[in-house]
Amino acid sequence: MHAGRLGDDDLHRAADAARHAVPAQDVVGLFLTGLTVRATAGYGPAVPHLRRALAALTDDDAPLLWLSAPVAHELWDDAAWHRLTERALASARVAGARSQLPTALTFRAGALVAEARFAEAADLLREAEAFAQPLHPSAALTLAAHRGDEGSATSLIEATVREAEARGEGRWLGLAGYAEAVLHNGLGRYPAALEAARRAAAYDDLALTGWTLGELVEAAARCGDDAAAGEARERLAERTAAAGTGWALGTQALAEALAGPPAAAEDRYREAVELLGGTRLVLQTARARLLYGEWLRRENRRGAARDHLRAAHEVFAAAGAEGFAGRAGRELAATGETVRRRSAGPVDVLTAQEAQIARLAVAGRTNPEIGAELFLSPRTVEWHLRKVFGKLGIASRRELAGALRER
Repeated sequence: MHAGRLGDDDLHRAADAARHAVPAQDVVGLFLTGLTVRATAGYGPAVPHLRRALAALTDDDAPLLWLSAPVAHELWDDAAWHRLTERALASARVAGARSQLPTALTFRAGALVAEARFAEAADLLREAEAFAQPLHPSAALTLAAHRGDEGSATSLIEATVREAEARGEGRWLGLAGYAEAVLHNGLGRYPAALEAARRAAAYDDLALTGWTLGELVEAAARCGDDAAAGEARERLAERTAAAGTGWALGTQALAEALAGPPAAAEDRYREAVELLGGTRLVLQTARARLLYGEWLRRENRRGAARDHLRAAHEVFAAAGAEGFAGRAGRELAATGETVRRRSAGPVDVLTAQEAQIARLAVAGRTNPEIGAELFLSPRTVEWHLRKVFGKLGIASRRELAGALRER
């Protein structure tokens, strides 16, 4: 599966051989069965098998994160994605499993990007880089793409492509194409996004194809390529109907709004916002509101458009998704609203470690819990928090969340 498009027909040969084996009746055997069915019979028939594999995971299966997290993506299960990555990171820290920790840090960072928690994700990626070993590129790519810094994101995408071709890791080519599509959709460069998404979606990569098809629908619709948008929407529907989660159905509703019957567009936009709003996917919900706001503005319904565009802009700006924030800001300006630039706030004076401790404190973690996660003593955590309070001009934890928001 990792060789993907660079592996000739290796996947199907391996899956055909696995069909004739008798898998062990444990969690690894369940994953093997699910992946074999996916490769030989397609997405829909594999869903029940992969769900059983995820459900069978226990705390002892944390080393399977490299497999279980992509399967959670494949099933559009944001709750499992969050739970698995959080649990695996905690398990690796408690056990002091240095061989597992970089993977756990990277996959947890990817989940945090989807929750619009970019600063926390960046902290984890910096920690992972300190291990001086090759890291899975998924979280770094998705973070860079969503941040919208074209120079750094493009450099990372190009480096990933070179390494993928050198290593025979075709799946990473799909990942690079997805990231490039996100980058250009955020910057409003839809022809470039369409080209990248088409290239990435040409091969059915585990966990990536569904995401890429969503980018393809948006780019094609914005380019006026109705045929490409409609084809991608239909391909997406085969997956989202089988998955049936709020994430899946919300993504499909958004695709229908963009590329379905125009008369039903508003109902589908509302459905997408509602369904995605019930998930942990803050970033995707904001994108749905951005698209709905853009549609409302074009319908000359400026008041309603402002509500959705303002909400989307706030999420993007707070997270640091500069490309999407700029796109939402331009749309807001077109409705007649003045968009104020966010100034650097007090959080910027914190060191990376101080910021990480502050965010964990806001999340309700006690000093011993923060210390266990960061390999610090509770006394050291308390010392850092006192420094944070001084820098932010506050006196207690109760004021911390508000102070961090003021940026």
